[in-house]
Amino acid sequence: MGRIRAMYDDPTGQKFGIPTFYWRGAPAGFATRRQLRATGLCPGGQDVAGQIKWRGIGGERTAYLYRIDLAKPKRTATPRVLAALDKALRARKTCGTCGQVKPYFIRTKFDECAECVEAAGGCYAA
Repeated sequence: MGRIRAMYDDPTGQKFGIPTFYWRGAPAGFATRRQLRATGLCPGGQDVAGQIKWRGIGGERTAYLYRIDLAKPKRTATPRVLAALDKALRARKTCGTCGQVKPYFIRTKFDECAECVEAAGGCYAA
């Protein structure tokens, strides 16, 4: 085991307070939030069960680990939530001057589509 790996190898948690493993050294049964999300799970309110530490850009990096057996299925959006999101995104694409729904998001700086800004003599790119 290399010097860096040995520095972060603390499976009992005596040095760091919680079980700590080196990069790619976590045992089976643990996963990060991103790994849980990829399998359709979420931590579900459980406390952090461990951590991975490594040296990265900007210094020491940490990723928290959760137990897979205590993870719960992630929530899915209800039809009403999806409808509200669709309405909000449609509002961001609607021009405040001509009222047309554009295929792009209207900049909040102008609250107008590119055609209306240019027709008024402005520059949309600014």
